[in-house]
Amino acid sequence: MQIKNQTVTLGLVNPKNPVNVASILRAAGCYGVQSVFYTGVRYRFAKEFNADTKAFHKKIPTVGVDSLQQMIPQGATVVAVELSEGAIPLPEYEHPDNAFYILGPEDGSIGEDILKWCDHVVYVPTYSCMNVAATANVLLYDRLAKSNYEKGDALIRRSRDKNNKTKV
Repeated sequence: MQIKNQTVTLGLVNPKNPVNVASILRAAGCYGVQSVFYTGVRYRFAKEFNADTKAFHKKIPTVGVDSLQQMIPQGATVVAVELSEGAIPLPEYEHPDNAFYILGPEDGSIGEDILKWCDHVVYVPTYSCMNVAATANVLLYDRLAKSNYEKGDALIRRSRDKNNKTKV
């Protein structure tokens, strides 16, 4: 599902865990992300292990790059998601139509060298830090929930698993 006139791209800073990247790709497929870029070599070494049962890793371009800054889509607003002092709480954030979201590594933070070229920095208010896959899911759901998204049974029928035929 893609919301009209909206483009979403993800940038992952040196992701470590292939299970988390698989979960991010699953979320990317569920919420209409066009492509995913990542830096570093840790994921490249583990890329073949992929727990995404819907095989979104084969459907969504997932490209290793040297620099996320060089991959900013034309006209995109760059939004880092980081537990950083001075960041905007996600519930108060208005998502841009064309967004390039930057997510940090599982075992670190997005560096100041990256944050300085981001247009916005947002954070998910929690009592503890979430892993990167959970953060991606919350971020993308928040974007969808604040948009004019498609509603109704036709969407449900297209979105659900083939074994789910429930009705209320």
